[in-house]
Amino acid sequence: MSTKNNPPKQAILSMTGFANSETRFATGLLLIELRAVNHRYLELNVKIEDSLRQFEAQVREQLQSKLGRGKVECRLSLKSDTASSNKLALNPAMVTQIAQTLQDLHQHFPEAQPVNLVDILKLPGVLQSEAVDSETLGHSVQSGLAQTIDELIAARQREGEKLKQVLLDRLQGVREQIAIVKPLLPQVIQQYQEKLTAKLREAMQADDDRVRQEIVLYAQRTDVDEELARLNSHITEMDRILTAGGPVGKKLDFLMQEMNREANTLGSKSVAIETTQVSMQLKVLIEQMREQIQNIE
Repeated sequence: MSTKNNPPKQAILSMTGFANSETRFATGLLLIELRAVNHRYLELNVKIEDSLRQFEAQVREQLQSKLGRGKVECRLSLKSDTASSNKLALNPAMVTQIAQTLQDLHQHFPEAQPVNLVDILKLPGVLQSEAVDSETLGHSVQSGLAQTIDELIAARQREGEKLKQVLLDRLQGVREQIAIVKPLLPQVIQQYQEKLTAKLREAMQADDDRVRQEIVLYAQRTDVDEELARLNSHITEMDRILTAGGPVGKKLDFLMQEMNREANTLGSKSVAIETTQVSMQLKVLIEQMREQIQNIE
């Protein structure tokens, strides 16, 4: 059986999720945190400390390549190890510059007291921490972010499976409501027809146009077969979409609009309390599904 005729199923992802990671490098830890909530499209908010600013474009590209929709906040920061931060070394360029300056000053002030070396060490830039190789740090950012994105997607997938089950449960509720109302229709039509016949008998003096108007109104108000057929069609399509998976949030949202339209029409054509109650229950179920669908990518 060909893959073309049977495309592989994809996971349904929620747009809500959280993930974080710590990636060790030579002088400390790279901390990455991702938070995501629902949104109409992908909106990135990258909060990155100045020492990592050079990697912002790389971070945005990675996020855009793996995430579809959602409002995503990404935080990156460095945390130095205590032992590593204590490893200080002289800054050769700064020491050379200070030595040359002192030599020039000594020519003008030969009687001046010798400079205390401790005071020189306190000057800004004389001592520096062990430098972090930019290429190595860039690799840490790339691998650490990839791991964190994978964890975020896994969290969104777990939440997506829960949302899918909620939708399937509500969809079953819609089926049950249709199953309730469909057998009632013949009886409802008959009861309404009897009422209409009684009214017409009382109005025997009415002309033919009046009679025809009553009959047309009767037909319009009781014929809901088309609405029920469309509801069943939407249920079948929703089942197919949930089974196929993938980024289906927008498709499902459109289906909710169509199903709600049919439920409203069913209510407006109702001539019995039973069908009115079914219409109301359908709208409740559809609204519950719509709320959940807002969180699906």
